[in-house]
Amino acid sequence: MVKLTREQVAWRAAQDLREGAFVNLGIGIPTLAANFVPKDREVIFHSENGILGLGPRPTSGMEDPNLIDAGKSPATLAIGGCYMHHADAFLMIRGGHLDVSLLGAFEVSEAGDLANWATDDPTFPPGVGGAMDLAVGAREVRVLMDHVGKNGEPRIRHRCTLPLTASGVVKRIYTNLAVIDVQPDGLLVREMVGGLSVAELQSLTEPKLRFATNLQILASPLAA
Repeated sequence: MVKLTREQVAWRAAQDLREGAFVNLGIGIPTLAANFVPKDREVIFHSENGILGLGPRPTSGMEDPNLIDAGKSPATLAIGGCYMHHADAFLMIRGGHLDVSLLGAFEVSEAGDLANWATDDPTFPPGVGGAMDLAVGAREVRVLMDHVGKNGEPRIRHRCTLPLTASGVVKRIYTNLAVIDVQPDGLLVREMVGGLSVAELQSLTEPKLRFATNLQILASPLAA
């Protein structure tokens, strides 16, 4: 079994973004998704700090210190893109103008509850930022995260143990092991990495998993 890298998880999520979609990229793995949209597809990326038309990460040496994404990483502006006031960026979110929000998470429950702003680590300063707005303002929320925590604990749970950002909002989960849909009758695995058995994936996930009849291998063309 070979787990996907952060870049590979971002690549997989980017493949599901439809032509013409307005998509917010949250802090963490989601900010990498702008690098991997198919070249023949136009997706308009939104960043909560005031960018519409966010482009891929700049090449080394071409960084502009005045142009960063929501995670404070160097960014670029796509052709036709624009800057806006922070308040206007949030008017887009709260006004329901985003088709998809790609967010990182600490935990997701089997009901699609999202916990992504605070941990029980006293050295980690909590800060919900724009996540609470994105979780309820976008038409669809998809999460990108590692399947388990640093100590091997499940991050997909019956019920989140960490403070919630929003309840019942997550529709799809992309991890370094699987692609899982959150459905009214539970979690449905659509794809999983090669070399990983159904039993092994279940052992790393608290809720009971169902597996699609056309279960696919989760693979990325990017080097691991």
